[in-house]
Amino acid sequence: MLTHAAEDYLKSIYKLQEKGGKVSTGILAAYLNVKPASATGMIKKLKTMKLVSHKRYQGVTLTDAGKAIALEIIRHHRLLELYLFKALGVPWDGVHEEAEKLEHVISEDVEARMDEFLGYPTADPHGAPIPDKNGVVTKIAHIPMTDLREGQSCVVAEVSDSDSALLRHLGGFNLYPGTAFGVVEVAPFEGPFTINIAGQQVVIGREVAKHVFVDNVEE
Repeated sequence: MLTHAAEDYLKSIYKLQEKGGKVSTGILAAYLNVKPASATGMIKKLKTMKLVSHKRYQGVTLTDAGKAIALEIIRHHRLLELYLFKALGVPWDGVHEEAEKLEHVISEDVEARMDEFLGYPTADPHGAPIPDKNGVVTKIAHIPMTDLREGQSCVVAEVSDSDSALLRHLGGFNLYPGTAFGVVEVAPFEGPFTINIAGQQVVIGREVAKHVFVDNVEE
């Protein structure tokens, strides 16, 4: 049996790998907010268990076995987020923290029941894809909001879920996955975006826009 900490490391390595680039010990330690020595020690343990590969100057990568565990934990997490949101009414800015606590302990039976209850969903409340029961993730290339130009319209596809304050801020503008909006103005020199949501104009700062991803972009 893996510890919860070990599962968190595998999940974090997977997410960092998905962003591209080398996953160094330092990057992993910063991502998990732990000391580099702690990250080094856990990587050694996971390597002994054949869950990761670690080569000097090449960083850490998941083995097939490690990736399977990471995807299972991510599946638990995202199903839990959606269940908490839809069935229990937990706000979308609060489900991430609750799912972090529960993702390690639910049984496969409970996972299957949640999946069935929710109608076999493919995305969590923030638009992130839910791996299926075989660990397959449907990846869709969304466009960062910061790539949009004046006059374009689109639909919110996914938002970053790691900051509850950011989610509350976006929720205040109704910028949820599935929300359509048009770009009225993009201020120069890294300035904010003025967008139209259902006839109402709102201003979104560029730092916030970096956490919003869209699709169905039209001129």
